[in-house]
Amino acid sequence: MDSRPPNLPLLLLLLSSLLHLWQSASGQSSYIIDTVGLKILPGSTVQSGTPVTIHCQVRVIHDNIPNLTHTFQLKQDDRVIHSSTTTEDSVVYELNPARAADSGNYECRVTVKERSKTSFGQKLDVTGLQTPILYLNNTSPYENEEFTAICSAPDEKGPLTFSFYQRSRSGASQKIKQPASTRNWSETTLVLREVKDSFLYCDYEINPVSGARRSNRSSEIQVIVKALHIAPVMNVLPNSTVYEGEILEVVCRVINPPTNIEVFLTRDRRILKQAQVALNHRFTAQEGDSGELVCKAVWGSVQKETYQTITVKELFSKPRLTVNRIDIFEGDSLQLACSVPSYARDKIDINSMRFSIYRDNVKVTSENTFSTKAHPSENGNYTCQVNVASSKQNFVKESQKVVVKAKVPVSKPVLSVVGGTLVLGKPFQLLCHSDSGTLPITYILFSPNRVIESMEVSHPGEQAIFNISAVNKRSDVDKFLCHAKNSPQRTSVTETGQLLRSATIIEPVSKPVLSILPSMGDVSEGQDMTLVCSVRRGTLPIIFTWYHHTEKEEAIHTFKTFEKMESSFKISNVRGNHQGNYYCVCTNPANETEKSTTVTIRVMLAGWKKGLIAVFCILLILAFIVVLAFTRRLLRFRRRTGELSVKSVSTKAERLSLTHAEVNNAANVTPGIMGKSVWSEHVSGSESDDQNSVTSPDKAEPRYTEVQIRQADPNKAPLKKGTDTVYSEVRNSKQGAPEPADGGSVEYAQLNHDADHHSDHGYHGDHSTQDDHIEEIDSSVDNNTVTMGDENMTQSQTVD
Repeated sequence: MDSRPPNLPLLLLLLSSLLHLWQSASGQSSYIIDTVGLKILPGSTVQSGTPVTIHCQVRVIHDNIPNLTHTFQLKQDDRVIHSSTTTEDSVVYELNPARAADSGNYECRVTVKERSKTSFGQKLDVTGLQTPILYLNNTSPYENEEFTAICSAPDEKGPLTFSFYQRSRSGASQKIKQPASTRNWSETTLVLREVKDSFLYCDYEINPVSGARRSNRSSEIQVIVKALHIAPVMNVLPNSTVYEGEILEVVCRVINPPTNIEVFLTRDRRILKQAQVALNHRFTAQEGDSGELVCKAVWGSVQKETYQTITVKELFSKPRLTVNRIDIFEGDSLQLACSVPSYARDKIDINSMRFSIYRDNVKVTSENTFSTKAHPSENGNYTCQVNVASSKQNFVKESQKVVVKAKVPVSKPVLSVVGGTLVLGKPFQLLCHSDSGTLPITYILFSPNRVIESMEVSHPGEQAIFNISAVNKRSDVDKFLCHAKNSPQRTSVTETGQLLRSATIIEPVSKPVLSILPSMGDVSEGQDMTLVCSVRRGTLPIIFTWYHHTEKEEAIHTFKTFEKMESSFKISNVRGNHQGNYYCVCTNPANETEKSTTVTIRVMLAGWKKGLIAVFCILLILAFIVVLAFTRRLLRFRRRTGELSVKSVSTKAERLSLTHAEVNNAANVTPGIMGKSVWSEHVSGSESDDQNSVTSPDKAEPRYTEVQIRQADPNKAPLKKGTDTVYSEVRNSKQGAPEPADGGSVEYAQLNHDADHHSDHGYHGDHSTQDDHIEEIDSSVDNNTVTMGDENMTQSQTVD
């Protein structure tokens, strides 16, 4: 017994199909368009009419995809000519038969699912074109008769361009028509105008991408053009030249006419009468009937004409209405005359003419003349009528209209300023205007400098406005003249510039002058100061503005005056802040601003302040004198009571000494060193002495001694007069011995000399006291001076 499950092969096939469907649904199928091939059979170059097949084959590599579909597209010169979808791997397209229009470059594009591939291009060249066929519906037409011609190439593929030709017996050919066509045949209408035998043929042209090609000629067809004798005959009775009012008869007919022929009588492109084969037209000749009559015979599309000129003479010409003058003004004499320039003397009598003159179609007279005074009521359109009665009929003729409109004389012109305001020195405009007067009016302006300007006003609303550069004087305004006229035959009307006085004439202000009262320049504090700003000329009102310029410029006062040419501004109780630069500015309705010259004001101190300062200065000088005197007294007292204390110091201590000999030597030196201080500093040369000395913890106070110097020898170098003051500083230790300060004692001597020669004489009374005091100093100094040899260092400093 078989243990395998039943239908196992069928189950395996089912599972395989499901697996394939699952792979296809999940997009896991794989394929490649390997190649796309294109073949043209029997070859790339064939004769026209040969059957041609185009084969396109594709090879796809895939993983066993069943029922794989292919979309084929065949293109000729990038134009799709065939498209199909199949499971087959190839497609065949037939050209049976192949024609020249099939020539071109072919490609095959195959699309499998989302992928596409195109074959290499293959070129097909179909040689040869079919010979066209010509058909004519009439080979014996009349001249100018239309007939139909058809040229076709039924085996070719369109569009084709057909041409029709005519060849005469001499052999010359000419193209007579080339209609547009989108098919492989063309039908058109031909007209041959010359009576002769000729041959017609046609050909065509094709324009594929590969290049234009022209076919061979069709077979020629002989065409015989027959003459059409339908020219009409026209007769005018009794004559082609007649007088108005006479009867004219015009006969127009065709001899031996064909069927369906029509005859027309026209004049000035207007049909007078129409009939079959022949016509007869009778009418009364009127003025204006002169001209050319045309008789036309029309048969189908063929027509022929005959011309005849007729002349209609006037019995009398159109009347003429004239006016005695061209320009008629109101009040002038108006005369109108009606006349007949010419008439047929053998036909009518002048006495038989009846004249009438009409104004706006209303008869004003039955005469040939009309006289009146020009007035607006006589204005209107005038005409003249002439009535002539003859044996046959009455003739009435009317003249052209004559418009009579009496002109209004121009009134006296008015000269005015545009805007009503004239500013002297500035450009302005003058208007010259007449209230009444028929246009056009010519205005002429004469200015003070004799410059003449003219302007014509031709339309309502226009104005004669003249541009004037400037007028600087008020008197020049009266010198303007305006002339107005509206007729060359009439005198002009004149107006002077007197009326300009009614205009507002503004004179700009002159440069202002700023003056200071009571005086120019300097003003004392506490005084009153008046700033007066004035102008010499200018139209009131005038606005004066004063400015004070210090660190910044500001207006301090503005005043508008309606009466005077000046204005003032008063500053009371002048102070120091009022000094500086002042100027004033003026303006008036001319809107021109003028500025004065700047005036500088200096504010001086008041008199009582000057006196107070003088008293203060005197008191200050007196106080200085008192202090100086007190100081001199004090110095004199010190010289009397002063005591010079010089104490000796240890033998090894430093000290500063001023010896009597040094003082005397200083007094006898050259004038260059007189009045100088002597500074002496002695430094100790032994360190053991410094160690044995005792330093006081308290700072010793210095002592000063004033020394009076003896008078220098007059035989020696001159000395500076006065006294020398010598200060000696000696610092003492606690034991009474001089203590060196900072390693040595310093003695300072100052020699003061009085520049005043009289200072020496002030002390002559006390000369003995001075000598005694000097001797005391000399002995004291001599006893306490110790010479230190090389270890001493002396420094001198001059003090004036």
